[in-house]
Amino acid sequence: MSLVLPVLLPLAAIPFLIAAGERHANRREAVSLAAGALLFLHLLRLAPAVFRGARPETRLFDFLPGIAFGFRLEPLGMLFALVAALLWIATTLYAIGYMRGHHEQHQTRFYTCFAIAISATMGAALARNLLTLFLFYELLTFSTVPLVTHHGTDEARRGGRTYLGILLGTSVAFLLPAILLAWHLAGTLDFTDGGILRGTAERPMLMLLLALFAFGIGKAALMPFHRWLPAAMVAPTPVSALLHAVAVVKVGVFTMLKVLVYIFGIDLLHELRLSDWLAYVAGFTLIAASLVAMFQDNLKRRLAYSTVSQLSYIVLGGAVATSAGALGAGMHIAMHAFGKITLFFCAGAIYVAAHKTRVSELDGLGRRMPFTFAAFALAALSIIGLPPGGGLWSKLLLALGTADSGHTLLLAALMISSLLNVAYLLPIPMRAFLAQPPQVQEHEDEAHPHGEAPLPSVIALCFTAACTVLLFLAPTPLYRALQGMVLTGGTP
Repeated sequence: MSLVLPVLLPLAAIPFLIAAGERHANRREAVSLAAGALLFLHLLRLAPAVFRGARPETRLFDFLPGIAFGFRLEPLGMLFALVAALLWIATTLYAIGYMRGHHEQHQTRFYTCFAIAISATMGAALARNLLTLFLFYELLTFSTVPLVTHHGTDEARRGGRTYLGILLGTSVAFLLPAILLAWHLAGTLDFTDGGILRGTAERPMLMLLLALFAFGIGKAALMPFHRWLPAAMVAPTPVSALLHAVAVVKVGVFTMLKVLVYIFGIDLLHELRLSDWLAYVAGFTLIAASLVAMFQDNLKRRLAYSTVSQLSYIVLGGAVATSAGALGAGMHIAMHAFGKITLFFCAGAIYVAAHKTRVSELDGLGRRMPFTFAAFALAALSIIGLPPGGGLWSKLLLALGTADSGHTLLLAALMISSLLNVAYLLPIPMRAFLAQPPQVQEHEDEAHPHGEAPLPSVIALCFTAACTVLLFLAPTPLYRALQGMVLTGGTP
């Protein structure tokens, strides 16, 4: 029951959210915060044993002979669940300020769909096999469509169609056939230390299977199946934070990493060099998306293409098939989550407080919103991989893992992409603090004397920014927690 509870807790909150409705907003938001706190505390109780080597599991029923619906905890899933649960609390707090400050409609529907999405995320994190994960992966897609189309405009509906079309299309065309082929070859879909595919097929067949997985997991946003992510930016900023940091894209790269580590196995990938091509696809994506981000004036679109790039860091870390690369990829799931959610929180705060959406409009705004832009600067440093941001450690491990694999070009791609990160992220807080505000903004200052966004939003973005610094100061627990992912058979 302890493994089922993380999936049920968010769902149990839904009747109370609906009952509170729009008339009792305080009660509705308190329910969401309480459910998030209970979920995080429950996972925190399970974590120490898992990180020490325990693998609790439960089997609920069988889909087919040898394929059960159930849950199993291992280090990567435990870490992902903890990060998602903690950020559910932060995002709910942020949404209280944002949704009220921007006078959004249908807020009860927003919190309800958010709870379903978190339940699906927990199910994916705890899934004991590929088929269970696939079901929650698809539930996450459908539960977030109403969030993407929240505003109900023509633009929102177009974004929702692109979002659903690409994610559902890649799942049906590639991911589901990949799962069926893996079952045919191995006779099981259970996530197993060291993988399940050794000795099941020749190299060409295994490379085909990996290609189906790589492009079927559309939420990982590898090019050319990345357009859903910028299209989803029509959603309210708390939804963007959910998509980019808490749930959707993280489920994508989490699924990819689970497939590489627990279905193929790091040793098999390394020995047969099955994933070299995938590493280069990821390398291309992280450079190309960074270049596109540089030329986006819309702040959320710039951050969206940044996400496409950062996700490929994680895919590359798994694809180079070294222990350091896999550890770096796992750590980057957490590091990127806290950094990117802070950046989106800041973008939404700027929109609510100053009604600005473009980078070119931010000159001098840091004087009115010092907390927001200070948090943006800290999160940007983490995404770039500079102190005092935790992203330094995950990017260092990714670089070491890539160097160990002998892929010099990919190591260069990592370095170039980090320089591009500097070019498209740091100018934002610099111009906010250092550039002279235009005359029109001085008039706006009189109309908005307090400057910052509503207090709950500011508290949330300061908390997540502080977490990026904490992860820099104390990365060792995270590193040790993930070591169990590769100690069962990783390449040194």
